[in-house]
Amino acid sequence: MKMAKKLSAAKKETLKGRRLAPLGTPTDLPAAATKDISAAMNGVLADVFALYIKTKNFHWHMSGPHFRDYHLLLDEQSDQVFAMADPIAERVRKIGGQTLKSIGDIARTKRIADNDAGYVEPSDMLAELQEDNKNLAAALREAHNVCDEYGDIATASLIEVWIDETERRTWFLFEAGRRGDSSGH
Repeated sequence: MKMAKKLSAAKKETLKGRRLAPLGTPTDLPAAATKDISAAMNGVLADVFALYIKTKNFHWHMSGPHFRDYHLLLDEQSDQVFAMADPIAERVRKIGGQTLKSIGDIARTKRIADNDAGYVEPSDMLAELQEDNKNLAAALREAHNVCDEYGDIATASLIEVWIDETERRTWFLFEAGRRGDSSGH
């Protein structure tokens, strides 16, 4: 029993030490770069989570004559948006920063508006997601500028791919929402 108590006390001391240890990862980037890039990328990460939930919300609540096409489109797009989250968070950690930690953290940081309406017309869903994706592309460009300022080419190169993917989603949403005549929107 004494041995178990000693191990338990040693384990507690080890855990206590871990809680006090800083999470900073060694990097050759200056502290200001870690702070500024992490802030920019956490803003993007919050927007990614908000866009994921909104896209899923619209996917689940889609209706109308184009249900199948729109339902599948939004499912595909939500998967693509969600796939960005882990690489963004891991990139922040690689440069010594900390990531978002909770739903509250996401809510305080995100720039994409919620849509809690009981019913949204399918065309309005597509238009809203199109605008949200355009805004995400703009946020990604802003984050890219911060990375350029500090020479963080690794984060910048990831952002370039995400901008392309986001612009593709915007394009698909635009085309899916066209009326079918030459007037467009």
